[in-house]
Amino acid sequence: MRISVKVKSCAKEEKVEKISDTGYAVSVKAKPQDGKANYALRELLARHFDTPRSRVILVKGERSKNKVFEIL
Repeated sequence: MRISVKVKSCAKEEKVEKISDTGYAVSVKAKPQDGKANYALRELLARHFDTPRSRVILVKGERSKNKVFEIL
């Protein structure tokens, strides 16, 4: 399954909100430095979809707020 994610980093709380069929708004506490926010985002999505982190793959948008993930 391929999903679009809009990320808000440096948030007060971590949460995942579904905004459309394949679109999500995700807030993470981590700062967007050295890939920390991407790592936290993968962790949060893995927990949300109840799958191992290794099965959550960043396809597009490594340095963008708008990202595309593949959930295997």
